[in-house]
This record gives sequence, structure tokens and C-alpha cells, in this order.
Amino acid sequence: MGACTYNHTGQVVTDLQRSKRFYNEVFGFQLWYEITPPDEAIAKLTSLEPPLNVTASYLTLDGFVLELMHYAAPGAAAPFRARTMNEPGLTHLSISVEDVHSTAKRVVEYGGQIIEESDVGAALFIRDPDGQLVELLPAAYRAGLPPKP
Repeated sequence: MGACTYNHTGQVVTDLQRSKRFYNEVFGFQLWYEITPPDEAIAKLTSLEPPLNVTASYLTLDGFVLELMHYAAPGAAAPFRARTMNEPGLTHLSISVEDVHSTAKRVVEYGGQIIEESDVGAALFIRDPDGQLVELLPAAYRAGLPPKP
């Protein structure tokens, strides 16, 4: 098997500017680059019917790359459906922050929501402006993990 390298994790958003502002202002993600691929190529790659009018913004945080995908063509994006933590597939992002509760307050300022019933004191879940689950953990949690291989 050849060498593999992590590339990115993709997420569909309904308002690209709002989502870029949210991830930048709340968590410190930085814009890396942005593309608007031709409809023919993205339709084939994603197995979706054009028109799609996709813009993909790539944001980075601590080596992690988050692709925010926006489908601007009318009817191109599917409606939101709240996912639960026990569904197969990707469920959430997890971000270590200095102060979980002050970060959660910023989440609300930038269009997200705190999931109050998830608050276990040291950690909690929020939803970004499009409903994506994000787990907030204290920075000390990451510092206490074993070294990466």
C-alpha cells in the first residue's frame, strides 16, 4: 500500500460567509483557499445533478482542514436533518478551547446554539449555524492525552 495523507473533512453550509465568520471568530480557523469548480466536474464527482454552483472554502486549524461547501443553485442543497450521535458515519467535530463556557457564549453570538443538556461541566456540545455538532473540550484534556505516534 502506498503512503496516505489526510486531506480534509467536508461540510455543507447554507450561508458561506456566515460559516467562515463563525469558524474564524469562535475557533480561530484561517482561510486557506477557495475554489468554484465547474458544475460538470463537481456533479460527476458528487453524483449530483447540475446545476450546483458550488463554492468550496478550505479553512485550517492546527493542521486540520475543514472544507465548507456551499451549493448556491436553487434546490441544489438538501434540507437540514438533525443527526444523532449513534448514527453510522461522521457525527461531530471536537475542538479543544481554553474556556469551554466562554467559547460557548461566543458560539451564540455568531449564530450557533449551545446544547444545554450536554453540559457536563468540563465539556459540552454546540451546534454551528447550520446545525453541525461540535464538541467543546478544555485544552487541558488534549494536553493529558498520550503522545501522537
